[in-house]
Amino acid sequence: MTPTWTSALDRPDLLADPVRQALERMAADGADVAAVEVAEIDPDQADTAVLVEATGWDMRDMANCIVIAGARAGEERVCAALVLGHTRADVNTVVRKRLDVRKCSFMPMDDAVGRSGMEYGGITPVGLPSDWPVLVDARVVQREQIVIGSGVRRSKLRLPGALAAELPGAEVVDGLAVEIPA
Repeated sequence: MTPTWTSALDRPDLLADPVRQALERMAADGADVAAVEVAEIDPDQADTAVLVEATGWDMRDMANCIVIAGARAGEERVCAALVLGHTRADVNTVVRKRLDVRKCSFMPMDDAVGRSGMEYGGITPVGLPSDWPVLVDARVVQREQIVIGSGVRRSKLRLPGALAAELPGAEVVDGLAVEIPA
């Protein structure tokens, strides 16, 4: 399967509403969203490992977005983490310290889906709620291109890795992710 890439804003039907709205806002603010492309995929192949196997894409170009929550003094603290496909976010140390909580974990799927307005398996750092910081592993911005969710399972976005650092709420974090042992 070789997906066909096209300008993301030319195919709003392949984007979740919050993603489309975020790209439109970024374009209005002068960001180079022309570099953001979308491709339709089989929704059954939305999971990173399955998509890499089906397409032959490099796992190091795939980036996963996870939503993490914790609490301090009864106040919920939420962030997203964007890490490359061959790594995993250091939730228990780096993310926990950034959120300034005693413990944190992946947000329950139903909450992440409902609060982001995106589908499970398609959650992306583009278009998340504005009060959620987006922690971006430093290795992500070093990639020529990354493939991320589009907010829906039936498509993926492709963009320059450096553009991830320009997403609303983005903070580049050294050591956010650790390599997954082979």
